[in-house]
Amino acid sequence: MASQPEGLALDADLLKRYSQEFNADRANLVAANAAVSNGILQAATSYRGVRELPRTFSIELKQGSITNQEHSGRCWMFSSLNTLRYELIHKWDLEDFEFSESYLFFFDKLEKSNFYLENVLATLDEATDSRVFQSVNGLPAGDGGWWQMFVPLVKKYGLVPKDAYPESANSRNSEAFEQYLNTKLREFAAELRDAHREGRSMEELRAMKVERMGVVYRICAIAMGEPPATFDLLLRVKDGDKDEKADKAGEATAEAKAPKGVDARRQIVERGITPQEFYAKYVGVDLDQFVCLTNSPLASTPFYTRYQIAFEGNVAEEAPMDFVNVPLDVFRKAAVDQLAAGHPIWFACDCMQFSLRKAGVFDAATVRVDELFGTEFTSDKAHGLEYMDSPSNHAMTLTGVNIDADGYADRWKVENSWGKDNGVDGYYVASGAWFDRYVQEIVIRREFLDEATLKAVESEPVTLQPWQPISRICR
Repeated sequence: MASQPEGLALDADLLKRYSQEFNADRANLVAANAAVSNGILQAATSYRGVRELPRTFSIELKQGSITNQEHSGRCWMFSSLNTLRYELIHKWDLEDFEFSESYLFFFDKLEKSNFYLENVLATLDEATDSRVFQSVNGLPAGDGGWWQMFVPLVKKYGLVPKDAYPESANSRNSEAFEQYLNTKLREFAAELRDAHREGRSMEELRAMKVERMGVVYRICAIAMGEPPATFDLLLRVKDGDKDEKADKAGEATAEAKAPKGVDARRQIVERGITPQEFYAKYVGVDLDQFVCLTNSPLASTPFYTRYQIAFEGNVAEEAPMDFVNVPLDVFRKAAVDQLAAGHPIWFACDCMQFSLRKAGVFDAATVRVDELFGTEFTSDKAHGLEYMDSPSNHAMTLTGVNIDADGYADRWKVENSWGKDNGVDGYYVASGAWFDRYVQEIVIRREFLDEATLKAVESEPVTLQPWQPISRICR
């Protein structure tokens, strides 16, 4: 029998040595007591870190009530809608407002299903175990997404208030809905590929796809109920300063002497308005004026370059979704400038790293797993992306930032979509160092971009394969 290389196996002597070294250090025993009894994150929480990361911000936006995606992967949709509801609330001076996340969720499932089947048609000659097809087939109509998937949905279908299409059991907890829809889509994919091998034309295959999409519609309509084509709108204006706006909108109700206890705020009323009309009239934000910036400091993805990811998207007839990669200082400055001008920011990050979900903290100086385990965590942002240790996995909204005496953004206010029982009334605080390290994408209005970035926006895109580590889908 050939001799084995030294150090190949974990033998008994080696394990004994490790145990002796562990037990010889009192700090290890204290750390084990704390971690075993309380869990790693609680044991690693630094009270000094918590105290040194206050929840005060030199720039802070006034947002509506906190939202809750519940047991679904709709964070990207919630955070996108949270950026727009801020604009609507302040445009019309409302106390609060929430869009229907379920409305877009319905159409996203439809569009992703169609997009998946179109990708199947585009890869008919790929082996099922090829890297390309495995990427296409990974999660046909999953919940996750990006801002760039949100935009074509809104442009095509508009928006509605939450009360026009409220949450359902399958939007609150989407696991079974997602599972069986994906199973059916993969059946359709197999049928299309089999028909291709039998010599069917592309026209015949696409006709098959159109027929199968009727089944997809039925699944979505049974799971969620059909969305409204029109709805009645009632908004209450916060104070008397906006009466003129109410008058110019729909039917403005008279603010006559109301009986005691009756809400006498002015009302904006529209009857039979379509989702597209509602968006154009009451939101009116030009979504084409937003650019997704990424900070991906890899040698393989040079800065000031526009990138597209092959086979990623949801609305088949739209142009491929894209990103512009910029240096960290440009990335950070654009975020500060947009908040300072009074606009919240959609962003994507790795929300699992150095994170306290219940306490609402993102900060390596607070979550001291390095001290708990007695080892430094030294990987940088490029390493985290290249080795898939810290790709983006969650989207949230920036609603504040604190600028220190040296002009550095040392902490950020984060609006999450995990309900008010997580964080402090649903809000989190992220340290400046955490933002720099773990935030991969932000969505910025063109007016806050520098010339070099604007030039990159208009450049020819470089296409990346879906496994290349510039970004990952958010859930």
